[in-house]
Amino acid sequence: MYRAILPEGQIVCDRFEHSDEGIELYDEDDEFVAFVPYSTLNALIDEEAYGSDERSIM
Repeated sequence: MYRAILPEGQIVCDRFEHSDEGIELYDEDDEFVAFVPYSTLNALIDEEAYGSDERSIM
């Protein structure tokens, strides 16, 4: 699972693809969730890297 961090919130997705202008986010059924321009993307986090630790990553 990945978490796209934006100025106005967060979007959770299972996979993503890079494009020239931003990233495309997809859910576990491979359905398109959102397009996020690079200019509004603060971070893209792989949630597995943080395990079950509940501390803030921001």
